[in-house]
Amino acid sequence: MAEGNVLVGLDIGTSSVKGIAIDRSGKVLAMAGASYPLATPHPGWAEQNPEDWWKAASSVLERLTAEAGPLTGIGLSGQMHGLVALDADDNVVRPAILWNDQRTAAECEEIERTIGLHRLIELTGNRALTGFTAPKLLWIRHNEPEAYARIKHICLPKDYVRLRLCGTRAIDVADASGTLLLDVRRRTWSEEVLDALQVDHDWLPQVLESPEVSGYTPDGIPVAAGAGDQAAGAVGVGVAVPGTVSVVLGTSGAVFAGLDHYQADAEARVHAFCHAMPDTWHAMGVMLSAAGSLQWFHDVAAREIGFDELTAEAEAWEPGAEGLTFLPYLAGERTPHADPDARGVFNGLSLRHDRGALTRAVLEGVAFGLRDGLDLVNGLGNPATIGRVSGGGAHSDLWMQIVASILELPLERVAVDEGAAYGAALLGGVASGVFPDVPTAIAATVKPREVIDPIPEWVDRYRELRHDFVDLYPALKALRH
Repeated sequence: MAEGNVLVGLDIGTSSVKGIAIDRSGKVLAMAGASYPLATPHPGWAEQNPEDWWKAASSVLERLTAEAGPLTGIGLSGQMHGLVALDADDNVVRPAILWNDQRTAAECEEIERTIGLHRLIELTGNRALTGFTAPKLLWIRHNEPEAYARIKHICLPKDYVRLRLCGTRAIDVADASGTLLLDVRRRTWSEEVLDALQVDHDWLPQVLESPEVSGYTPDGIPVAAGAGDQAAGAVGVGVAVPGTVSVVLGTSGAVFAGLDHYQADAEARVHAFCHAMPDTWHAMGVMLSAAGSLQWFHDVAAREIGFDELTAEAEAWEPGAEGLTFLPYLAGERTPHADPDARGVFNGLSLRHDRGALTRAVLEGVAFGLRDGLDLVNGLGNPATIGRVSGGGAHSDLWMQIVASILELPLERVAVDEGAAYGAALLGGVASGVFPDVPTAIAATVKPREVIDPIPEWVDRYRELRHDFVDLYPALKALRH
């Protein structure tokens, strides 16, 4: 292997562990994955057995090592916000409560009432949302007091894998930002929040910067602290400095911008988190159903054909599909509305509309949702000049033309689009000394391969149509109430 130095990234996702091995030039040497089940014991609940993560991660790591050779460094990423409760012997107290679990509405209200919404945003960069970690902890206190009494340590999903891999309790600042327990400006646990919520400080792991060594495997391989999936994914597509944004079209969607100073939206319409590099932060707008909206529509209306055929039908329609608007709020929304009860809708249907028109509306509605996030993110830092795209939806040329035209931003695909696992591998490269820092790792490995420019006539048309999209949510919310 000419380049040497095998770097592995593990992404502990909601449905599977994805692993990648690369060399120091960024070339992919091996890939592997292993899936596991998701439990929904009640409507709106989402839980997993942490042991499943460890078994899957062990299998993936073994396969990557067998194919790529001896490892130099490992980085970890994974689903954010999930709560793993451990007893004094590091045994799992109860199944992990995941990021997409919606049981904690009452606890979110309690947190904002106890701390005060303004002060909570000032300290943590965010308001209390059902997905975050702190409300889950309060829910166990209120509803499972026997389990709560056994808790001696808490961690997030990827950090449970670290505990099993290295025997160390640690978390990175980017993932810790999503717990609602971190002082995001100071990059340390917030004593004020912990005391207000009566959470034992000793329960929390050590906080590290993402490229720092968090521990070593039994074979002596350094393991980077890593980052949550969005921050690691941004590293993987090269979003290190203001001006470049990460545009993610996965099941959920995100617009992610690096910041060289801490700044939170006064209304917390976008998340303010630490980034995966020392002394940097990021602002992130999140929509809950991005490519997931297209997946839903495919499954209910076009199961017999592939996604390429479905989007080809949408190409027959001009922008706006003759007045058809889609709101992508199929599972509620975060940015900009923070409304778990928001719902999706097709508005403006006529006899002329066919499946292709509805598909076009879905593609455009998701893009308009991303534009909501971009506008808020731009308001906190340097306006974006280019976007780096990733996720399954980024493979569609038509969708990329629509997104570029609605965002009014050129979009770049990168040579290797493996998201969080790729970024985690780069963090492992810094921890192991292959690279001196994250920007150097990005410069050496992340290579743009093509640019999708906005279509000028579409830009003008979408500026007009966006008013219909923006006005529709408040009108339906008023009707709902």
